[in-house]
Amino acid sequence: MARSDNVTYETRESQVVPQAGQHSGSRGRLRSNKVPEVTVYFWIIKVLCTTVGETAADLLNEKAGLGLTGVSVLMSALLGVVLVVQFRSSAYRPGVYWSAVALISVVGTLISDNLTDNMGVPLEASTTVFAIVLAVVFAVWHRRERTLSIHHIDTTSRESFYWLAVLFTFALGTAAGDLVSERIDLGYWLSAVLFAMAIAAVAIAHFALDLDAVWSFWIAYILTRPLGASIGDYLSQPTSNGGLDLGAVVTSALFLAVILGLVTYLSVTRRDIAEPEHPSGYAA
Repeated sequence: MARSDNVTYETRESQVVPQAGQHSGSRGRLRSNKVPEVTVYFWIIKVLCTTVGETAADLLNEKAGLGLTGVSVLMSALLGVVLVVQFRSSAYRPGVYWSAVALISVVGTLISDNLTDNMGVPLEASTTVFAIVLAVVFAVWHRRERTLSIHHIDTTSRESFYWLAVLFTFALGTAAGDLVSERIDLGYWLSAVLFAMAIAAVAIAHFALDLDAVWSFWIAYILTRPLGASIGDYLSQPTSNGGLDLGAVVTSALFLAVILGLVTYLSVTRRDIAEPEHPSGYAA
């Protein structure tokens, strides 16, 4: 959660973090944190990316002529290419990082859609499975690295766990969001308000009740997925379905333009990059 546009919260783990376990060799060490600091900009772009993930997945599935499976393979391949570039970078690069997040948003949506539409898996089951898988990722990550702090994504191992967790937060958020919207049937706008209130509750629990910052971050991260999806559906869906009927093309283009503007701004100003806490080559 962000206190201001350039001040991040500190976790107990980020203050004193054990050295990455004996499993992380020197060749896996990176020169600096590979992810952005958690600022207001981070959350804005994250929500915009989730909206694009929802509308772009729907648009590609309808217009590409490849079918849900074909689109899933194509987008997964593109994601793989971007992640290779991300892993080969020695430091956080806004354009590469947010391209990966946007593509993971699309792929996470498609994974959930494939299970529901192609394989007939009930949303209750997929939500439960994604939650269990995400819990396993966190458990193995913490057991190996002794930290889940996003302020120390500074080894190849930690970065691998980070992106795996991000993928399943999108898949979980998609399935859980669809489950809530189908069961409660609030409509797109009220669903967006509901998820925004849930995120606000997490923020209050963190700042006022001292809820652990690491878990506050990841819970909010999951909730931004259905929030962004609800916003995207509200803007793109026809008025007969409770939307504003802007269409998937206009909605995706609008949000991509805002994302591009913000990422360009951050690339120039470096407002979301913290100074390294340790000399190059040393991972906290």
